[in-house]
Amino acid sequence: MYSIIKHLHSGFRYVVLLLILTAIIGAFMGWLGQKKYSNGNRKLNLFAMISVHTQILFGLILYFISDITKTAFANWGAAMKDANLRYWALEHLVIMLLAMVIITVGHSKSKKPNNNKHRTIAIYYSLALIVIVVAILQSGRPLLG
Repeated sequence: MYSIIKHLHSGFRYVVLLLILTAIIGAFMGWLGQKKYSNGNRKLNLFAMISVHTQILFGLILYFISDITKTAFANWGAAMKDANLRYWALEHLVIMLLAMVIITVGHSKSKKPNNNKHRTIAIYYSLALIVIVVAILQSGRPLLG
């Protein structure tokens, strides 16, 4: 089970990154080109947010069945002194939850009337993407490899 979830979590990141990047590009094009916010934009932004939530779900399942976190929970003090263990037991989780919150807030704000929806998505999704990329790079794993 662990191996399946780990592969899902690792592979699904490409879907997440692709959807977020596509939403960001569309949002910047709509914002800078002063285009009307369409139902297609709304759906793309929603699917990007859903993909992030799905990825977090895979990550949380992994978090609670992983030997890494079991080791960390067994001796939290020692885990916080080990950079690798601390990253996987605490930092990765917190950083990715932050990215999810940023995307969710951005999506929520984009639904308000009299709001430049494209600008809101462009800013919030871009901030979240930066957080995600930093977290992936900080893990020592390749972003696209």
